[in-house]
Amino acid sequence: MRRPDAQAREILALAVPALGALVVEPLFLLTDTAIVGALGTDSLAGLGLASAVLSTLVGLFVVLAYGTTASVARRLGAGDRAGAIGVGLDGTWLALVAGLVVAAVGAASAPTVATVFGAAPGATDEAAVYLGISFLGIPAMLVVLAATGVLRGLQDTRTPLVVATVGFTCNALLSYLLTHGPGPLPGLGIAGSAWGTVVAQLLMATWLVALVVRGAQRYAVPLRPHARGIRLAAVAGVPLLLRTVTLRVALLVTTWVAAGTGGESLAAHQVVFTVWTFGAFALDALAIAAQALTGRNLGAGDAAGARRTTRRMVRWGIGGGVVFGVLLAAGSPWLPALFSDDGTVRAAVTAGLLVVGLTAPLAGYVFVLDGVLIGAGDGRYLAVAGLWALLGYLPLVAVVPLAGLTGTTGLVALWVAFAGGFMAARALTLGLRERSGRWLVLGSD
Repeated sequence: MRRPDAQAREILALAVPALGALVVEPLFLLTDTAIVGALGTDSLAGLGLASAVLSTLVGLFVVLAYGTTASVARRLGAGDRAGAIGVGLDGTWLALVAGLVVAAVGAASAPTVATVFGAAPGATDEAAVYLGISFLGIPAMLVVLAATGVLRGLQDTRTPLVVATVGFTCNALLSYLLTHGPGPLPGLGIAGSAWGTVVAQLLMATWLVALVVRGAQRYAVPLRPHARGIRLAAVAGVPLLLRTVTLRVALLVTTWVAAGTGGESLAAHQVVFTVWTFGAFALDALAIAAQALTGRNLGAGDAAGARRTTRRMVRWGIGGGVVFGVLLAAGSPWLPALFSDDGTVRAAVTAGLLVVGLTAPLAGYVFVLDGVLIGAGDGRYLAVAGLWALLGYLPLVAVVPLAGLTGTTGLVALWVAFAGGFMAARALTLGLRERSGRWLVLGSD
């Protein structure tokens, strides 16, 4: 068997730890769900409502990690490690400022936000408690995203994996103890779970910031905030935020349409969406490697190297999608039994998983190119491309309710529209941009 070459080893060295860190992230929510579930239905429902809000915030502000990774990697490629750490510090300061604003607004409006979903009073009250506390941890959460981006830009994805693993362990222990009470002491209920997560986030943020600060001191980089650098980081992040909004809107519309296809198909949609998300995590690890390597190559003025790395990662993305799709198709007859005892739900899940399996190679292609263009700092194009893809998707997904499709037929049509149509639109816009070469902008900025 031929040994992997240096480029392959470099991609794997970034992608594998990144995959581990991505897998750890949803374990935070799974652990809290298991701990809070023992409190009763109202508490579990309240956690579900609060998690929807917090997950949306994290999904939107993940651009802090993406934007910082690209900027830091460019400076590193140009041989300016001090400058790389400097722009990373600017991104971290921006995360702290944004986090403080969101925390202040969120903590004050938590009771109101909890009522938006129209849930039962008991669930709404529990959601308000969880949100009110969790919003206090938003600054730490956003700092973790930005500092993780700094380390990724410096070609280090192993340290974020270690920090995430330790943070997950602390979150599990603290949440359990504070929720149910250590020994004879009374538990705090759902508030204990929220406080456990906040403390774990503070620990992770402190750890990561300490590493960035140590690097800054080593290269004599000032730690004080720079208004211009923070402003530039914010301006650069706006297009990526818009790009992320288009993705979130597409996902929300998909779930909204699924709600109209019937109870069984909505339940099946949740299972299919969960499996699709798991596959997205795996494929997104390559996108993170693409961000770091593309930024570094372009910063070093190596357009040919950026092209070579992109071609290889695209092949790997498509290949990974093929492997995931084959495994999913093979497991589609029995996998639904892990999630439901309802025969109708199982049949719908099987059909939906087959659609996801068939379109997985397309998703792998899209995720990798998305990472390449983020690493190139091509945020403006990504925002416009995301808008066009969303506009093209809305008529496709509208066919489901307009045609009155329900049950398994409605679910299959919905996932053909999303995993096939929406992803195809993204593949077209991203593929054309990659072929044009206009993203190959060389230099440290």
